[in-house]
Amino acid sequence: MDVSVTGRHCHISDDFRTHVIDRMTSIEKLSEKVIRVEVQVSAYGNKRQPEESARVEITLRGKGPVVRAEAQAQEKLAAFEQALDRLRSQLRKAADRKKVHRGNHAPKSLREATALLPEQFSMNGSSPEEESDTHTVAGIQVTGDGPLVVREKEHRTEPMTLERALDEMELVGHDFFLFVDAASGKPSVVYRRKAYDYGVIRLDLSDAVVPTA
Repeated sequence: MDVSVTGRHCHISDDFRTHVIDRMTSIEKLSEKVIRVEVQVSAYGNKRQPEESARVEITLRGKGPVVRAEAQAQEKLAAFEQALDRLRSQLRKAADRKKVHRGNHAPKSLREATALLPEQFSMNGSSPEEESDTHTVAGIQVTGDGPLVVREKEHRTEPMTLERALDEMELVGHDFFLFVDAASGKPSVVYRRKAYDYGVIRLDLSDAVVPTA
């Protein structure tokens, strides 16, 4: 397993690099598919929030889905240990979920645990008086100061099964995961409810009207 340790706005000492490499060897016991580990350390020097002046992001790359965890602390060593704990927790949860799905315990089946929510959500347009001060933020027409989009991401993906979407959600440590359902071709979101219960929302585009420019 290859371990890469890089610094952003900070110096990485040989002692810190050695410590990281030694600690990451324990990950091999939890996931044998890991080929490369990327550890990025960033320093911000935030005087107002010194407890978040160092951030560590750990990324596992291999034959399976990408696994990522991050943490912030006053010192980079503490941030690394917190990120490593979160990474272990995510890997254990993903492994436990697979055991549950295979029937090693006695929870509800995956079909029972997931709930399709067909309710449609609509947004009412603003009145003509409110549209006088409009502008575009990340492709959204907004009035006044909001909504404020502070981050925008675009990811390449491919249609996947619900089972794989659940695995990837657990491995990245999120409470939801956006994907395209391979069975239906619908944009879908799977989200965590409690324990090993999950919900899924699918968008039906069959009657959608694409606006023309």
